Parts: sequence; structure tokens; C-alpha cells
Amino acid sequence: MSSTKNDIAWEKLFKSHNILSEVQRNRSFEISAAQINQVREARLMTKFDHKINLPKIFTDNKLSILPITRGSYVISQFETYKKFAEIDSELIRVSLPEYLQSIDYENINSEAMAINCSFVSGILADFVEDEELLPTVSGRMGSSSFSFNIRNMELKRDVTINVKNSQIEIDGGYEGLRYLTLLEAKNAISDDFLVRQLYYPYRLWAGNVAKRVKPVFMVYSNGVYYLYEYQFENVNNYNSLALIKQKRYSIEAVEITLEDILQIMGNIQFVTEPEIAFPQADNFNRIINLCELLFQNEMTKDDITTNYDFDPRQTNYYTDAARYLGLIDKKRDNSSIVFYLTYEGEKILKLKYKVRQLNFARLILRHRPYHDVLRKYLTTRKMPSKEEIVRSMRESGLYNIEAESTYKRRASTVAGWINWILNLSR
Repeated sequence: MSSTKNDIAWEKLFKSHNILSEVQRNRSFEISAAQINQVREARLMTKFDHKINLPKIFTDNKLSILPITRGSYVISQFETYKKFAEIDSELIRVSLPEYLQSIDYENINSEAMAINCSFVSGILADFVEDEELLPTVSGRMGSSSFSFNIRNMELKRDVTINVKNSQIEIDGGYEGLRYLTLLEAKNAISDDFLVRQLYYPYRLWAGNVAKRVKPVFMVYSNGVYYLYEYQFENVNNYNSLALIKQKRYSIEAVEITLEDILQIMGNIQFVTEPEIAFPQADNFNRIINLCELLFQNEMTKDDITTNYDFDPRQTNYYTDAARYLGLIDKKRDNSSIVFYLTYEGEKILKLKYKVRQLNFARLILRHRPYHDVLRKYLTTRKMPSKEEIVRSMRESGLYNIEAESTYKRRASTVAGWINWILNLSR
């Protein structure tokens, strides 16, 4: 597996400062931003929003890193991340006030825009169950001073961390009659998140207001707002975070019927299989989200791996899958490979929700293996077995697949994408 720039830079720091030995001897190691800056900018070297983003030397040694002042960090075997729960709740339809002309809910391309839409549409007020909700605090600020307990995975017990005026950033703070809601927002789908993003702001404001402080995480992707409300059951314990509730919302019309999908199937023009690896990327929502991210900026492989919830192997799988469908392409820029949206990818992302989903389905179904598997599902009302899917794949002249084990691994992607299509009408 290839190394990222952060992997290489942290290897140098661990070697020059004997960090592993220091952690083993003292249970933790403090490092300053100035020391980190000697090899690479500290801002880039300490932002690991997801566990998978941690440098290899951290992962291999079960290490994590937390800020403790404005210019210093502590490294140890902390349990710092929490997995998202799956949201399978009904999609709630909302609308914007008719008089608003300055917000284009069909073209959300930043976290700030998603936050604004969630507020003016009433999504936030409905979710947090508060009245007269108003925006009050946001942006960068000092954390104040506090201490907390956090689980040390090596010691298998809690240890105490002292924080003194670390820098925090609040994406949105909304106060109503009963609560202060602190919102952390992302426009990238992920499996987990860094609890610190909720905990440090929570500790600051729980000590400054008499009202209950509600930490809320919001993820926006593909026209859908996923909201999670959490509660720290012990204010002094980082790992006491508990999920209270979760909901999904959409501002756009989302009604898609099986007849819509059947119409696409009936009008498909099949394509010759491209000379690109047959997809091994089971989660089609992640492919859409990757395209959304590239809609904002072109990115190198290292950009994608470092900033989003992918490891280098997953970056390869998902970029190849999007290239297979004709949504993205790549080019060489000096010594780096840069990924960018194709004309087709840009055109689809500009469409309204329903038409956009059906166009994604069309791109999938114009490849014979997927079309055959969906047809068999609709005939029998059950997903074909892995052996049947492999048979359809073999009959479609796929590029550069020979081993039986490879066919079976890639068959799970076929099933995953067909389930994504079927779920559009459920």
C-alpha cells in the first residue's frame, strides 16, 4: 500500500523524537506545532477527521492525537473515534419559504450552504425540537481550560487530559427557548467521526450557558440531510457520548417508483465494457459523494485519501468505479495523478434529485452484468446468488478478470449497486 505525505512526515517525526519509546515509557508524548512544522505544516499533519485517515504509524501502534493548547498536542493510545449508526428511518420531506431567492437548495456544494438550508427550511428546529431557534455562535474560538477523562486502549482504563485554550471551530450554534444546539456539519459520507469535534465545543459552552447543550452531527450528501443528536452522559468523560436519535430529511421531491426504473431498463443502450478494472466498491452512495467532492475541486489520490474516509486501497477502488461509469477521469499534473469530473458527471450532479438518481441508475444498467442481475431479481423477487451473478459477469466480457476469487469479490459490488437502485423506489 502506498504511503501518503502524512505517513512519510510522521515516520520522520517518530524517528527523530523517539515517540514510540516515549509513549511506552510515559504513556503519552507531547509535541508542539513548531516541531511538526519542521517536516510538514501542522495544520495538515493533525487533521484526522476519521480513524482511517490516521497515518500508518499511528494505526499500527493504536495511537491517536489530540490538541491540548493552541500550539501543542498529545499522542497516546486514546479511543478518540465513534462509528455512525445506520439511518434507515423514513425520509422526511420539507420545503423552503417561497420568498427566498438567494438559496439554491438544488446546488448545495459546501457545508456552510447545507447548514443554511437546514436552518431556513426548518430541518434543525424540527430535529432538535426547540422553538424560536436563532443562530448565535460559530467560527473559531478558544476552548477555555478544562480536564477530562478518556479511554486508553493499551492501559484499558481512563486517563486524564488537561486542555488549556485549544483552538476549536463550531460550524453552527443555534439557541432556542430550551437548548443551545452545537452543529458539526460534513458534506462527505463516512463510517465514523472524531468525537473531539463535538466534545471540545460542548465543554466550552456547557460551562457558559444554563441551558442544556445539544451536540448534533449533520451529514449532507446527494440531496439528503442526515442528522444525529448525541449526549455526553458524563460531562467529564470524552467516551460517554451516546446517540439520542437520528433522522433523514430532504428539501427536494424524492418520489421514485419501480415504473421509473423499469422505463430506464427498457430504453437502455448497452456499452462495451471499458478497459478499466471492474468495480470493487460496494457502497454506491460513496461513489456519488466522491463525485460531489470532485464537483468542488479536482483532487489527487493523496488529497482524497488524506481528507476523506478512504484508505489508499479504497481510493483506488472508488475512483476506478467512478471512472468505469464515466463519471470521473484522471490526468497527470506534473508528478501527480489528478482526478476530475467528466462532462457527464458534471451534468448529472446539476440535475434535480429524482432525475439525478435515475441517471445514475442508467449509467449502471447500461453495463450488461448489472442489467441482467436486476432483470433476474425482478423476475424472481430475490437477489440472484453469487454464483448466478458471476455467471452474468463471465458472459459479459469483462476487462482483465481471470481468477474465480476476483469474480466472487466483484459480485458483491454488483449486488450492492442493484440494491441501491431497488432502494430508490422503497
